Amino acid sequence: MNIKEHFSNKIFKQISNAADELGLECYVVGGYVRDIFLSRPSKDIDIVVVGSGIRMAEVFSKKLGKGAYLSVFKNFGTAQVKYHEIEVEFVGARKESYSHDSRNPIVENGTLEDDQNRRDFTINAMAVCMNEDRFGELIDPFNGMDDLKERTIKTPLDPDITFSDDPLRMMRCIRFATQLNFYIDDETFQALERNKERINIISKERIADELNKIILSPIPSKGFIDLDRSGLLPLVFPELIELQGVETRTGKAHKDNFYHTLEVLDNIAKQTDNLWLRWSALLHDIGKPRTKRWEPKIGWTFHNHNYIGEKMIPNIFRNMKLPMNEKMKYVQKLVGLHMRPIVMSDDIVTDSAVRRMLFEAGDDIDDLMVLCEADITSKNEVRKKKFLENFKLVRQKLKDIEEKDRIRNFQPPVDGDEIMQVFNLKPCSEIGRLKSSIKDAILDGIIPNEHDAAYEYMLKKAKEIGLVPVQK
Repeated sequence: MNIKEHFSNKIFKQISNAADELGLECYVVGGYVRDIFLSRPSKDIDIVVVGSGIRMAEVFSKKLGKGAYLSVFKNFGTAQVKYHEIEVEFVGARKESYSHDSRNPIVENGTLEDDQNRRDFTINAMAVCMNEDRFGELIDPFNGMDDLKERTIKTPLDPDITFSDDPLRMMRCIRFATQLNFYIDDETFQALERNKERINIISKERIADELNKIILSPIPSKGFIDLDRSGLLPLVFPELIELQGVETRTGKAHKDNFYHTLEVLDNIAKQTDNLWLRWSALLHDIGKPRTKRWEPKIGWTFHNHNYIGEKMIPNIFRNMKLPMNEKMKYVQKLVGLHMRPIVMSDDIVTDSAVRRMLFEAGDDIDDLMVLCEADITSKNEVRKKKFLENFKLVRQKLKDIEEKDRIRNFQPPVDGDEIMQVFNLKPCSEIGRLKSSIKDAILDGIIPNEHDAAYEYMLKKAKEIGLVPVQK
């Protein structure tokens, strides 16, 4: 491969000019170099300067001229230049040392060698020189190219030191292996097992960020299996561990809900990049351990695991420092509703049941159906085919009911303000009762989703509870 052709963009020419003008050694490092050899697109460019990265960024930004935006972070000795869709990060070469109770290093100025020594993995420790006299020269002291070819994740130096110094690298190790579909070197993996407890000094936010990247990988189950094998999973996601295991009584066994969950997650990863829909897949059966019961006449049951799971979501999100907003509520909703379409796959399901599901799922009905189809993991191909065909019927029923009754996200055509005016009421429980009666009548198909029909129904129900409309 001719490396130089990957640095033909004018940005790299200006980086080279700025470096030579200042008389500084300058290198592209890390992910950008790695991704060239993996043929992966990359818009983030990391530059290591043997000297002042900030000074280098200032000169480079001026050379780019209009459209270049410089940000300086003096406390960290770094600077960033944004130019259209590309971000270039500059930092001075440095060496690091760590104290045992923190992942924040003591930083000193250093050489390129020092800087490469502090990198997390060999595939991220390669550098390409930008100075004109050595432009395009690859510096690869840890044989990162060989590890790329072997599809292996390995630390440049002693993995015990690498992981103990900065335990977040343990999560990054598994994340890179998952994203790239690489193997983790045996010695490196053993160091993950030995140093797993060190993950406890890492903030929940940083761990969640790595988990999100694992979940967004092409085959996310690979990451969770590695987290489990290394012993990290109980420390970062204890609720998921509880799904593990198979119990047998009188010859009847339930499936291993941990591996079922990972299969559902992989299934949904083939259909969508929606992070929160993938989280819904990961958490859809999270309530099963708390609802598992042995019933001699039936076998193993997990009654209401969807509702228990729905109630568990806020605590899980809070503990993991995931967003406590509409994203959490979306996951809650899908976990709570994920059993509905399975019940509805019967031919004799009522229109009322379909209306209620449409009403409760709202605009998320399509995502709910994707989740439910991903949840079919039976090894019995005939049974699996039957479920999927039944889901086609459910989708058609949803479409027919929506076209006829306009239920998705509907608001009852008679609202609380109108009820208060008709009966000259102040806010009270009777208003809520009437609104609920109208909503239920529409969802049950007793009256159409229209104002006049709802109004007449309101008058009828009001009479039953002793309310009389005010004469105008």
